[in-house]
Amino acid sequence: MRITQGCFSFLPDLNDDQITKQVEYILGKEWAVSLEYTDDPHPRNTYWEMWGHPMFDLRDAKGVMMELDECRKANPDTYIRIQAFDNTRGFETVMMSFIVNRPEVEPTFHMQRTDVDGRSQRYAWDARR
Repeated sequence: MRITQGCFSFLPDLNDDQITKQVEYILGKEWAVSLEYTDDPHPRNTYWEMWGHPMFDLRDAKGVMMELDECRKANPDTYIRIQAFDNTRGFETVMMSFIVNRPEVEPTFHMQRTDVDGRSQRYAWDARR
């Protein structure tokens, strides 16, 4: 099962040239960039591990791509995402987020629906690898 979170999640994986173009777009908007990784991509897991510090005042996409390469080397079998933050309002707002690395085998989720009293339903799920 392919995890679909963030921008471009229903498209084929972006190659490094396409990622660079997206980072250039982010930097053109003067947004800060961060890299995050996890092995638990559940939609409710919004707090992934941060790779390094957020990259404020960066002007060249090569800096992000170098950090991405290092993150991929250190965490090859995890999900890695790039996030863009806008802090013009005095607090950081996620403006863009997309996955740039996936493990070879992605987990699958099984959703079980149980009909209970009247027309009520209960849901349970479990992750399977």
